Amino acid sequence: MKSPRAPRGEVLQRRRVKDDAKAAAKVREQADDRVRSLQELAKQHILVNTDNLCPTTSYDTPDFVQRGHYIDRLFNCKTCGAPQVWTETQQKWWYESAKGDVWTVAVMCRSCRKREHARRTLARATHLAGIAAKSKNAL
Repeated sequence: MKSPRAPRGEVLQRRRVKDDAKAAAKVREQADDRVRSLQELAKQHILVNTDNLCPTTSYDTPDFVQRGHYIDRLFNCKTCGAPQVWTETQQKWWYESAKGDVWTVAVMCRSCRKREHARRTLARATHLAGIAAKSKNAL
């Protein structure tokens, strides 16, 4: 008389199917947890989109890329020495929109940058006027 038990191979196959289903469910749950944590983080900080960053040839990655989000950075202006904050939004614009180098940081406040820009514009105009006057005298 035969035993009513299932053959050993069938039992092991059913166990493998159940174990695979449990493992898949666990992976899905971990992915969902990661998405939820990123959504919570996005409510507090601006997330880094690494696809928009300028390519770099460095062997290391910047701290904001490793962290996955920007944080406000404090710095002192190199011209006037006033303490300033480089905000998350400004960092995102610099690194992702303007394609600035990922290893650069803000060093001058907005008013000093405007003053420097005006100085360079005036110097460029003076230089071009001198070149035009020289070429006019040479004719």
